[in-house]
Amino acid sequence: MSNQELQERKLAAFARGQGNVYPVFVSRAENAEVWDVEGNRYIDLGTGIAVCNTGHSHPAVVEAVRKQVAAFSHTCVMINPYEVAVELAEKLTRLAPGASAKKAMFVTTGAEAVENCVKIARASTGRRGVIAFTGGFHGRTNLTMGLTGKVAPYKHLFGPFPADLYHAPFPIAAHDVSVDDALRGLQHVFKASIAPSDVAAIIIEPVQGEGGFYPAPAEFLLALRAICDQHGILLIADEIQTGFARTGKMFAFEHADVEPDLMTMAKGIAGGFPLAAVVGKAEIMDAPLPGGLGGTYGGSPVACAAALAVLRVIEQEELMRRAGEIGAAFASRLRSLQQEFPSLILEVRQVGAMIALELVTGFAPSSASAGGGGSAADVGEPNVALTQRCIQLAPSHGLILLACGYYGNVLRFLPPLTMSDDLVAEALDKFEVLFRAAISPEG
Repeated sequence: MSNQELQERKLAAFARGQGNVYPVFVSRAENAEVWDVEGNRYIDLGTGIAVCNTGHSHPAVVEAVRKQVAAFSHTCVMINPYEVAVELAEKLTRLAPGASAKKAMFVTTGAEAVENCVKIARASTGRRGVIAFTGGFHGRTNLTMGLTGKVAPYKHLFGPFPADLYHAPFPIAAHDVSVDDALRGLQHVFKASIAPSDVAAIIIEPVQGEGGFYPAPAEFLLALRAICDQHGILLIADEIQTGFARTGKMFAFEHADVEPDLMTMAKGIAGGFPLAAVVGKAEIMDAPLPGGLGGTYGGSPVACAAALAVLRVIEQEELMRRAGEIGAAFASRLRSLQQEFPSLILEVRQVGAMIALELVTGFAPSSASAGGGGSAADVGEPNVALTQRCIQLAPSHGLILLACGYYGNVLRFLPPLTMSDDLVAEALDKFEVLFRAAISPEG
């Protein structure tokens, strides 16, 4: 069966809204390499959107899953619990940033984790409001769409959304939004939309994912922590895309040495098996009554076994250190490309192995700030066409690439943290050829 034949079958059977970036159907995958049904090989720089941090089919994860499935696959942790879930909860509460005693609960998806954070925050504070940030992404359920700070494609056609959800500006120096600007924007929300005494929680991604891989400055996270403490607001860290060694720390909030009250975990937690968690301060986590939290598949024993294997691999293979090495290699090559094409590449951003290339047209680099970006007047226009051209050409160059960004003009790189130096070099060589082809009229 060819890729084209399978794509035709998919289009006939799947709802249009659940589209796919590539008409490339996977036959097998190993570490950072993927082969399709026609035998074509690709280097995976998306890892299922930051899910396979430990690579595809890591032998330790495969073995842990095999053993668990042979024992049992499901009983529901809310009916007959099991040791792998208890052990995983113990490990996650120890790994979460900060010295406070913590507890955990399990669900299946990142969106569920965000929704449960909101439930827990409201139960703990007795308040109604939740503040998120422009450009943030928190999920595709009705509540999490409301929290997401980007309309198309996530919110378009799907409203109305729940009440008492508000947005403040996210600081992005390259787009002329400073930390002070963002903090003033938050104060404006307090003045114009909801009093801080009515706010249950502020939720933030320490590095925006779908929004464009913009890192929240440590200064901003520290300021949010102080504001939350001042007003009795809970600070929620959405670590769904940033967690599990992706940024060079187990969790990205550790870069700022800030302890959140609650945090969401998913994606890289279990090597591709559906699992998500909420971890937070014990007294806050215990606010809901028994039965108020949970779900049939939350804390699947198979996924918990996989997650325990992932944590062992992260430690044994020193993947936090490896994330920094891989990220530095990508950033170095991409900055060389930026020097060659300064009017097209606004910025290269890198936190661990979260790497982004923001593409524009008409950028005036001579007037840019020292930080690599410029003012709102000189950063040019988002180059969505070039971004999409790179994505379209990726399969023919043996790569799997993803785009993101508030304007859809950012290429994001999420390589497996188990990727070898040789594969890193090969992937970057391929990307340079791809990029030149994308900007060429004949490309």
